[in-house]
Amino acid sequence: MTPDDMTRLEKYLQGVFSNTDLALDRSTRKSDSVEVTCAGEFIGLIYRDEEDGELSFSFNMAILSEDLPPA
Repeated sequence: MTPDDMTRLEKYLQGVFSNTDLALDRSTRKSDSVEVTCAGEFIGLIYRDEEDGELSFSFNMAILSEDLPPA
């Protein structure tokens, strides 16, 4: 993931979710992914995928049932 990819993705996420607390962090050791944080808390990963000349990004967020509010 390039620094330009990260900058563009971070701006995109902040705009889509209207939340400037969203940030990208290259703490992962993989070159094709970055961590997504919200107010410093890890919330998911974004993977970069380039196939057949097409570039895309996939956001993977796991939500634990214990983090959900009571029903």
